[in-house]
Amino acid sequence: MRVLGIETSCDETGVAVYDSEQDLLLGHALYSQIDIHAQYGGVVPELASRDHVRKLVPLIKQLLTENQIKPNDIEGIAYTAGPGLIGALLVGAAIGRSLAWAWQVPAIGVHHMEGHLLAAMLEKPAPTFPFLALLVSGGHTQLVQVAARGKYTILGESVDDAAGEAFDKTAKLLGLGYPGGPAIAQLAAHGNPDVFHFPRPMTQRPGLDFSFSGLKTCVLTTWQAQAQNEQTRADIARAFEDAVIDTLAIKCRRALQQTGLKRLVIAGGVGANQRLRIRLTQLANKMEASVYYPRPIFCTDNGAMIAYAGALRLVAGQSDPLSFSAYPRWSMNELS
Repeated sequence: MRVLGIETSCDETGVAVYDSEQDLLLGHALYSQIDIHAQYGGVVPELASRDHVRKLVPLIKQLLTENQIKPNDIEGIAYTAGPGLIGALLVGAAIGRSLAWAWQVPAIGVHHMEGHLLAAMLEKPAPTFPFLALLVSGGHTQLVQVAARGKYTILGESVDDAAGEAFDKTAKLLGLGYPGGPAIAQLAAHGNPDVFHFPRPMTQRPGLDFSFSGLKTCVLTTWQAQAQNEQTRADIARAFEDAVIDTLAIKCRRALQQTGLKRLVIAGGVGANQRLRIRLTQLANKMEASVYYPRPIFCTDNGAMIAYAGALRLVAGQSDPLSFSAYPRWSMNELS
Protein backbone atom coordinates (compact mmCIF):
# COMPACT_ATOMS: atom_id res chain seq x y z
CA MET A 1 0.00 0.00 0.00
CA ARG A 2 1.30 3.43 -0.97
CA VAL A 3 0.46 5.90 1.78
CA LEU A 4 0.74 9.67 1.77
CA GLY A 5 1.77 10.94 5.22
CA ILE A 6 0.98 14.48 6.42
CA GLU A 7 2.56 16.08 9.51
CA THR A 8 1.36 19.49 10.78
CA SER A 9 1.41 19.16 14.57
CA CYS A 10 3.57 22.24 15.27
CA ASP A 11 5.99 24.32 13.20
CA GLU A 12 7.03 21.94 10.43
CA THR A 13 4.99 21.00 7.38
CA GLY A 14 6.03 17.49 6.40
CA VAL A 15 4.79 15.13 3.67
CA ALA A 16 6.01 11.75 2.45
CA VAL A 17 4.95 8.67 0.51
CA TYR A 18 5.76 5.22 1.90
CA ASP A 19 5.24 1.91 0.06
CA SER A 20 4.52 -0.84 2.58
CA GLU A 21 4.86 -3.68 0.05
CA GLN A 22 8.38 -2.64 -0.88
CA ASP A 23 9.15 -1.35 2.64
CA LEU A 24 10.43 1.74 0.86
CA LEU A 25 10.16 5.47 1.42
CA LEU A 26 9.40 6.79 -2.07
CA GLY A 27 9.95 10.44 -1.23
CA HIS A 28 9.58 13.10 1.43
CA ALA A 29 9.54 16.89 1.68
CA LEU A 30 9.72 19.23 4.64
CA TYR A 31 9.11 22.93 5.13
CA SER A 32 10.26 24.51 8.40
CA GLN A 33 8.69 27.60 9.94
CA ILE A 34 11.76 28.45 12.05
CA ASP A 35 12.31 31.80 10.36
CA ILE A 36 8.71 32.82 11.07
CA HIS A 37 8.81 32.01 14.79
CA ALA A 38 12.45 32.89 15.55
CA GLN A 39 11.66 36.59 15.95
CA TYR A 40 9.20 35.71 18.73
CA GLY A 41 11.52 33.29 20.54
CA GLY A 42 9.05 30.41 20.19
CA VAL A 43 6.12 29.05 18.21
CA VAL A 44 3.11 31.34 17.73
CA PRO A 45 0.19 28.89 17.21
CA GLU A 46 -1.93 31.11 14.96
CA LEU A 47 1.00 31.87 12.67
CA ALA A 48 1.85 28.17 12.54
CA SER A 49 -1.69 27.25 11.48
CA ARG A 50 -1.85 29.91 8.78
CA ASP A 51 1.48 28.87 7.32
CA HIS A 52 0.39 25.21 7.16
CA VAL A 53 -2.64 26.38 5.16
CA ARG A 54 -0.36 28.17 2.71
CA LYS A 55 2.31 25.49 2.38
CA LEU A 56 0.68 22.05 2.69
CA VAL A 57 -1.08 21.61 -0.66
CA PRO A 58 1.83 23.05 -2.72
CA LEU A 59 4.23 20.79 -0.78
CA ILE A 60 2.12 17.72 -1.58
CA LYS A 61 2.08 18.68 -5.27
CA GLN A 62 5.84 19.18 -5.18
CA LEU A 63 6.39 15.79 -3.54
CA LEU A 64 4.27 13.91 -6.06
CA THR A 65 5.76 15.72 -9.05
CA GLU A 66 9.39 15.32 -8.02
CA ASN A 67 8.94 11.60 -7.35
CA GLN A 68 6.73 10.94 -10.41
CA ILE A 69 3.83 9.76 -8.27
CA LYS A 70 0.28 10.25 -9.58
CA PRO A 71 -2.71 10.81 -7.28
CA ASN A 72 -4.19 7.48 -8.39
CA ASP A 73 -0.99 5.77 -7.17
CA ILE A 74 -1.89 6.75 -3.58
CA GLU A 75 -3.82 4.00 -1.78
CA GLY A 76 -4.17 5.58 1.66
CA ILE A 77 -3.59 8.80 3.57
CA ALA A 78 -2.25 9.23 7.10
CA TYR A 79 -2.28 12.53 8.95
CA THR A 80 -1.18 13.57 12.42
CA ALA A 81 -4.27 13.76 14.62
CA GLY A 82 -2.47 14.69 17.85
CA PRO A 83 -1.02 15.63 20.18
CA GLY A 84 0.02 19.11 19.10
CA LEU A 85 -1.33 22.57 18.40
CA ILE A 86 -5.04 22.21 17.72
CA GLY A 87 -5.16 24.69 14.82
CA ALA A 88 -2.12 23.18 13.12
CA LEU A 89 -3.47 19.65 13.57
CA LEU A 90 -6.83 20.61 12.06
CA VAL A 91 -5.15 21.89 8.90
CA GLY A 92 -3.46 18.56 8.21
CA ALA A 93 -6.50 16.54 9.25
CA ALA A 94 -8.91 18.53 7.08
CA ILE A 95 -6.72 18.44 3.98
CA GLY A 96 -5.75 14.80 4.49
CA ARG A 97 -9.35 13.68 4.95
CA SER A 98 -10.52 15.79 1.98
CA LEU A 99 -7.90 14.29 -0.31
CA ALA A 100 -8.83 10.79 0.85
CA TRP A 101 -12.48 11.48 0.01
CA ALA A 102 -11.60 12.96 -3.39
CA TRP A 103 -9.25 10.09 -4.26
CA GLN A 104 -11.57 7.45 -2.75
CA VAL A 105 -8.93 5.92 -0.48
CA PRO A 106 -8.97 5.18 3.28
CA ALA A 107 -7.52 7.67 5.77
CA ILE A 108 -6.34 7.42 9.34
CA GLY A 109 -5.26 9.83 12.06
CA VAL A 110 -1.86 8.98 13.53
CA HIS A 111 -0.52 9.63 17.01
CA HIS A 112 2.41 12.02 16.65
CA MET A 113 4.55 10.22 19.26
CA GLU A 114 3.86 6.81 17.73
CA GLY A 115 5.28 8.26 14.54
CA HIS A 116 8.44 9.34 16.37
CA LEU A 117 8.66 6.00 18.16
CA LEU A 118 8.59 4.07 14.87
CA ALA A 119 10.81 6.45 12.86
CA ALA A 120 13.85 4.23 13.43
CA MET A 121 12.03 1.51 11.45
CA LEU A 122 12.81 3.54 8.32
CA GLU A 123 16.53 2.86 8.81
CA LYS A 124 18.63 -0.21 8.00
CA PRO A 125 19.08 -2.18 10.11
CA ALA A 126 15.78 -1.53 11.84
CA PRO A 127 15.20 -2.50 15.47
CA THR A 128 13.18 -5.60 16.19
CA PHE A 129 10.56 -5.95 18.92
CA PRO A 130 10.59 -5.73 21.88
CA PHE A 131 12.63 -2.63 22.65
CA LEU A 132 12.88 0.37 24.97
CA ALA A 133 12.27 3.78 23.42
CA LEU A 134 13.38 7.17 24.67
CA LEU A 135 11.08 9.79 23.13
CA VAL A 136 12.71 13.14 23.72
CA SER A 137 11.27 16.16 21.93
CA GLY A 138 10.04 19.70 22.48
CA GLY A 139 6.75 18.55 23.93
CA HIS A 140 7.48 15.11 25.37
CA THR A 141 10.13 13.19 27.28
CA GLN A 142 9.07 9.59 27.80
CA LEU A 143 10.51 6.13 28.31
CA VAL A 144 8.29 3.59 26.58
CA GLN A 145 8.43 -0.19 26.63
CA VAL A 146 7.44 -1.39 23.16
CA ALA A 147 6.28 -5.00 23.03
CA ALA A 148 5.02 -4.81 19.44
CA ARG A 149 3.39 -2.36 17.07
CA GLY A 150 0.57 -0.70 18.98
CA LYS A 151 1.57 -2.28 22.31
CA TYR A 152 3.18 0.50 24.34
CA THR A 153 3.71 0.91 28.06
CA ILE A 154 4.86 4.30 29.35
CA LEU A 155 7.45 3.65 32.06
CA GLY A 156 8.26 7.27 32.85
CA GLU A 157 7.69 10.79 31.55
CA SER A 158 8.39 14.40 32.39
CA VAL A 159 6.34 15.84 35.24
CA ASP A 160 6.90 19.40 33.95
CA ASP A 161 8.98 20.68 31.04
CA ALA A 162 10.09 18.25 28.38
CA ALA A 163 13.80 18.19 27.56
CA GLY A 164 13.34 20.01 24.25
CA GLU A 165 11.21 22.65 25.93
CA ALA A 166 13.91 23.14 28.56
CA PHE A 167 16.49 23.64 25.77
CA ASP A 168 14.30 26.30 24.15
CA LYS A 169 13.63 28.17 27.40
CA THR A 170 17.26 28.01 28.49
CA ALA A 171 18.39 29.37 25.14
CA LYS A 172 15.96 32.24 25.55
CA LEU A 173 17.33 33.00 29.05
CA LEU A 174 20.84 33.14 27.61
CA GLY A 175 19.80 35.38 24.74
CA LEU A 176 20.27 32.71 22.08
CA GLY A 177 18.17 31.98 19.03
CA TYR A 178 15.24 29.65 18.38
CA PRO A 179 15.13 26.67 18.26
CA GLY A 180 17.12 26.29 21.45
CA GLY A 181 18.54 22.79 20.97
CA PRO A 182 20.97 23.53 18.13
CA ALA A 183 21.84 26.94 19.63
CA ILE A 184 22.73 25.42 23.03
CA ALA A 185 24.69 22.56 21.44
CA GLN A 186 26.71 24.91 19.25
CA LEU A 187 27.58 27.19 22.17
CA ALA A 188 28.24 24.32 24.61
CA ALA A 189 30.97 23.02 22.29
CA HIS A 190 33.04 26.06 23.38
CA GLY A 191 32.21 25.74 27.09
CA ASN A 192 34.45 24.50 29.89
CA PRO A 193 32.78 21.47 31.56
CA ASP A 194 34.60 22.10 34.85
CA VAL A 195 33.33 25.63 35.57
CA PHE A 196 29.70 24.94 36.54
CA HIS A 197 27.85 21.82 37.69
CA PHE A 198 24.05 21.67 37.63
CA PRO A 199 21.93 18.99 39.36
CA ARG A 200 20.74 15.85 37.61
CA PRO A 201 17.05 16.12 38.57
CA MET A 202 15.13 13.13 39.93
CA THR A 203 18.08 10.76 39.55
CA GLN A 204 18.60 10.33 43.30
CA ARG A 205 15.14 8.84 43.79
CA PRO A 206 13.63 5.63 42.36
CA GLY A 207 11.48 5.74 39.28
CA LEU A 208 11.78 6.74 35.65
CA ASP A 209 10.06 10.13 35.57
CA PHE A 210 11.84 13.30 34.48
CA SER A 211 11.86 16.93 35.59
CA PHE A 212 13.72 19.68 33.75
CA SER A 213 12.06 22.89 34.92
CA GLY A 214 14.50 23.31 37.84
CA LEU A 215 17.45 23.41 35.47
CA LYS A 216 16.10 26.65 34.02
CA THR A 217 16.23 28.19 37.50
CA CYS A 218 19.86 27.07 37.86
CA VAL A 219 20.68 28.68 34.54
CA LEU A 220 18.94 31.93 35.44
CA THR A 221 20.48 32.34 38.90
CA THR A 222 23.95 31.34 37.65
CA TRP A 223 23.78 33.72 34.70
CA GLN A 224 22.62 36.60 36.89
CA ALA A 225 25.42 36.00 39.42
CA GLN A 226 28.28 35.92 36.89
CA ALA A 227 29.99 38.35 34.59
CA GLN A 228 27.76 38.12 31.55
CA ASN A 229 30.25 37.53 28.77
CA GLU A 230 30.40 35.06 25.91
CA GLN A 231 32.62 32.55 27.72
CA THR A 232 30.33 32.48 30.75
CA ARG A 233 27.38 31.93 28.42
CA ALA A 234 29.23 29.01 26.79
CA ASP A 235 30.20 27.50 30.16
CA ILE A 236 26.57 27.65 31.37
CA ALA A 237 25.34 26.12 28.11
CA ARG A 238 27.82 23.26 28.57
CA ALA A 239 26.74 22.68 32.17
CA PHE A 240 23.07 22.65 31.14
CA GLU A 241 23.63 20.26 28.23
CA ASP A 242 25.75 17.96 30.43
CA ALA A 243 22.98 17.86 33.06
CA VAL A 244 20.29 16.94 30.51
CA ILE A 245 22.42 14.30 28.81
CA ASP A 246 23.49 12.73 32.11
CA THR A 247 19.89 12.64 33.34
CA LEU A 248 18.63 10.97 30.15
CA ALA A 249 21.47 8.44 30.24
CA ILE A 250 20.90 7.57 33.91
CA LYS A 251 17.20 6.99 33.31
CA CYS A 252 17.85 4.91 30.19
CA ARG A 253 20.32 2.72 32.08
CA ARG A 254 17.79 2.26 34.86
CA ALA A 255 15.01 1.38 32.42
CA LEU A 256 17.17 -1.14 30.56
CA GLN A 257 18.08 -2.78 33.85
CA GLN A 258 14.48 -2.91 35.06
CA THR A 259 13.04 -4.31 31.83
CA GLY A 260 15.93 -6.53 30.81
CA LEU A 261 15.62 -5.25 27.25
CA LYS A 262 18.68 -5.16 25.02
CA ARG A 263 17.51 -2.73 22.34
CA LEU A 264 17.22 1.03 22.84
CA VAL A 265 15.57 3.35 20.31
CA ILE A 266 16.11 7.12 20.51
CA ALA A 267 13.52 9.35 18.83
CA GLY A 268 12.42 12.98 18.79
CA GLY A 269 14.17 16.26 18.02
CA VAL A 270 16.60 16.15 20.96
CA GLY A 271 17.70 12.75 19.65
CA ALA A 272 19.64 14.62 16.96
CA ASN A 273 22.02 15.99 19.62
CA GLN A 274 25.40 14.48 18.78
CA ARG A 275 26.74 14.41 22.35
CA LEU A 276 23.58 12.62 23.50
CA ARG A 277 24.03 10.05 20.75
CA ILE A 278 27.65 9.43 21.73
CA ARG A 279 26.74 9.05 25.40
CA LEU A 280 23.86 6.64 24.79
CA THR A 281 25.92 4.60 22.34
CA GLN A 282 28.62 4.25 25.01
CA LEU A 283 25.93 3.26 27.53
CA ALA A 284 24.50 0.62 25.20
CA ASN A 285 27.93 -0.83 24.48
CA LYS A 286 28.70 -1.06 28.19
CA MET A 287 25.39 -2.86 28.82
CA GLU A 288 25.85 -5.13 25.78
CA ALA A 289 22.77 -3.63 24.19
CA SER A 290 22.06 -2.16 20.76
CA VAL A 291 20.98 1.44 20.14
CA TYR A 292 19.07 2.75 17.13
CA TYR A 293 18.54 6.29 15.86
CA PRO A 294 16.59 7.74 12.95
CA ARG A 295 18.67 9.91 10.63
CA PRO A 296 18.73 13.48 11.98
CA ILE A 297 16.12 14.79 9.51
CA PHE A 298 13.69 12.15 10.81
CA CYS A 299 14.33 13.06 14.46
CA THR A 300 12.45 16.33 14.05
CA ASP A 301 8.79 16.36 12.95
CA ASN A 302 8.41 14.89 9.45
CA GLY A 303 5.92 13.27 7.12
CA ALA A 304 7.89 10.05 6.67
CA MET A 305 7.25 8.81 10.21
CA ILE A 306 3.51 9.55 9.82
CA ALA A 307 3.34 7.75 6.46
CA TYR A 308 5.06 4.71 7.98
CA ALA A 309 2.98 4.56 11.17
CA GLY A 310 -0.21 5.17 9.20
CA ALA A 311 0.64 2.49 6.66
CA LEU A 312 0.97 -0.11 9.40
CA ARG A 313 -2.50 0.67 10.70
CA LEU A 314 -4.12 0.95 7.26
CA VAL A 315 -2.64 -2.39 6.18
CA ALA A 316 -4.01 -3.89 9.42
CA GLY A 317 -7.49 -2.77 8.36
CA GLN A 318 -7.89 0.32 10.50
CA SER A 319 -9.32 3.54 9.03
CA ASP A 320 -11.28 6.59 10.13
CA PRO A 321 -14.78 7.65 9.04
CA LEU A 322 -15.47 10.71 6.89
CA SER A 323 -15.61 12.85 10.01
CA PHE A 324 -12.26 13.64 11.59
CA SER A 325 -10.94 14.84 14.93
CA ALA A 326 -7.77 16.39 16.30
CA TYR A 327 -6.47 15.94 19.83
CA PRO A 328 -4.13 18.54 21.38
CA ARG A 329 -3.66 16.09 24.27
CA TRP A 330 -3.60 12.36 23.55
CA SER A 331 -1.97 9.69 25.67
CA MET A 332 -0.23 6.78 23.98
CA ASN A 333 -1.91 4.56 26.55
CA GLU A 334 -5.15 5.07 24.57
CA LEU A 335 -3.71 3.46 21.44
CA SER A 336 -4.57 -0.11 20.43
